[in-house]
Amino acid sequence: MQLGNVLYFLVWAGLIFLIMRYGCGAHVIGHVHHHGGQRSDGSWTLPDKTVDPVCGMTIATQGAKSSIHAGHVYYFCSASCRDKFEAAPASYATPELSSQHERHHPRAIG
Repeated sequence: MQLGNVLYFLVWAGLIFLIMRYGCGAHVIGHVHHHGGQRSDGSWTLPDKTVDPVCGMTIATQGAKSSIHAGHVYYFCSASCRDKFEAAPASYATPELSSQHERHHPRAIG
């Protein structure tokens, strides 16, 4: 009976591994590789780089600080730039910058 339990566990563990690696879970654990922006199927992926709306610095979005304003995601080089933005977002979120973000970040639902 012990061998039966081990085989049962291994079958389920293997199935879960395959689902997480190649199925829906691939998105969760980061094994889907795309370039930033909206894909043809309508899903969104993180762009590689963007401009900090506070200081104007070009930054890598991976690991950057972020904030959401008016349904758009904005990325920042530091927590202090993010804090300045969150204190007065209207002064930093210009229509020009907003349209640039719209290409890479669809409006948040809600």
